[in-house]
Amino acid sequence: MFKKTVQDLLDKALEERQDLFLIDFDINSANHIKVIVDGDKGVLVEDCMFLSRAIEHNLDREEQDFSLEVMSAGASSPLVNKRQYKRHLNRTLKVKTTSDNIEGVLAEASDNNILLEWKTREPKPIGKGKVTVKKQANVAYSDIVEAKVMIKF
Repeated sequence: MFKKTVQDLLDKALEERQDLFLIDFDINSANHIKVIVDGDKGVLVEDCMFLSRAIEHNLDREEQDFSLEVMSAGASSPLVNKRQYKRHLNRTLKVKTTSDNIEGVLAEASDNNILLEWKTREPKPIGKGKVTVKKQANVAYSDIVEAKVMIKF
């Protein structure tokens, strides 16, 4: 019952803020509520405060004691929602698929798959030495085991 109430409050708040979307939601046995969100343009502290208030101000601590934690998906967190991919266009991703590991620049993100591009050095078809070749891979979301943004400094 408590989890359903919190879920309804969260859904209502996210309905109000279409630019934000849920990554993870959990309530443990000690009534610690943990909400992880992301946004089409990122997540600000104010966004987390908005969600926190939308939940906390509509629950009665006298009725049910709880703790609440609202946070954004971390930079090193795997991408789990298709909307996250669109936000990371032109960034380097490390993608583990059911059959391969690919590191490349996210060139496209459609409703069904992503397109990664990268350059590699390969032996020349004729003669000695190597040439730089541009490669591409179309990867279906269903084939992605894990995808992470590679942070470069």
